[in-house]
Amino acid sequence: MTGHVTAPPAALADRLPDWVTLLRAPNPGPMTLDGTNTWLLRAGPDAPAVVIDPGPADEGHLARIAALGPVGCVLVTHGHPDHTEGSARLAALLGGVAVRAADPAHTIGGPALTPDTPPTATGLTLRLVPTPGHTADSVCLVAERGTERVVLTGDTILGRGTTVVAHPDGHLGDYLTSLELLSTYRGIPALPGHGPALADCGAAADFYLAHRRARLDQVRAAVAEGLTTAPDVVARVYADVDRSLWWAAEWSVRAQLEYLGVEQP
Repeated sequence: MTGHVTAPPAALADRLPDWVTLLRAPNPGPMTLDGTNTWLLRAGPDAPAVVIDPGPADEGHLARIAALGPVGCVLVTHGHPDHTEGSARLAALLGGVAVRAADPAHTIGGPALTPDTPPTATGLTLRLVPTPGHTADSVCLVAERGTERVVLTGDTILGRGTTVVAHPDGHLGDYLTSLELLSTYRGIPALPGHGPALADCGAAADFYLAHRRARLDQVRAAVAEGLTTAPDVVARVYADVDRSLWWAAEWSVRAQLEYLGVEQP
């Protein structure tokens, strides 16, 4: 549980609901896995769709999204560029459709997403679930049509491996609380921001919680041995991670040290 995780955190979903479409952006990489997942939800053939996470400013990817119109609104799970860089261009391709995010800085032509201003969609029930931790503005979305539900998790839960706590914007205490909340979504598929869809959001959240707590124990042990700087702790705790990813591991370690009350230079 404490080693570098590259496998899915729960069983893979064997199918997507017929009202869910995945469009994966062509931006694969160590942090984006196979690419950013843009999800399109549509209650019926004539209903306007909801797009979640436009992705990068890749013209071909954005054109593929626009070709599946009409689109009623575009929602953003958090403000990292691999999810939002294409927002303005997509809004233009869609004729000025609003792009809504929890952070007003990533909102275009409409109100920011808050529990008091939830997203709406024809034929779908959408509920905003604030899940800070990966970033301060991270949210998940619960979508329901008939008897089927899905949880769109952004980067809070990935389809493969684990996510980073992007310190200083991200906060480990918030992230653990968000995972505890998501662990209550038992048996509901998770549609992540990267990687494959998962069969059980609650099971994935449980796995992430156990992994985070085990990593935290490793950091405590490293601090007890006198290692108090993030680079030193990364070298000890994340020795099994490719060095090319240590910069990202350092984000999480800084968040862990902050959580433990360890002063950092």
